[in-house]
Amino acid sequence: MNLPRLWATGQELPWDPFRAMRREMENALRAFDQNASSPDIGAGAPAISVAETKDAFEVTAELPGVDEKDIKVSLDDNQLVIAGEKKAESTKEEKDWHVEERSYGSFYRSMSLPFEPEDGAVDAHFDKGVLRLTIKKPAKAIKSTKTIDIKTGAPSVTGAAPKKAA
Repeated sequence: MNLPRLWATGQELPWDPFRAMRREMENALRAFDQNASSPDIGAGAPAISVAETKDAFEVTAELPGVDEKDIKVSLDDNQLVIAGEKKAESTKEEKDWHVEERSYGSFYRSMSLPFEPEDGAVDAHFDKGVLRLTIKKPAKAIKSTKTIDIKTGAPSVTGAAPKKAA
């Protein structure tokens, strides 16, 4: 059975040297990514979404294929850190792989919050590969709207010296 080709094979006529050079560059970059040891490159930084409500920040991180026990969420002052590891499957050597685009390794993602959360202010849930964090804002960080009374007439001038009669 022939598998569909994902990249050009160089057998197309006429031969295109630019296509061949691009293929070689892609292969070199792909090999570099597979051997990288940087935490940001390994399994890739997880995709996150951040939303703000009146009294909390909501952070959602996509972590497909990661076990809950391999995730660490921490706070350092106002720095939120999501770190962990996506482990490789052990059956990799038993097959002749044609294409492998899944990534494994360590990941790390951090973000600064505009406040320092209080103790117990972070609620974390992990379900179906999605980590959901709710970080409650401290009372002093919650914006409140104040209504200003509007008076009729010209404003009174305070601090001005009274006029002398001539």
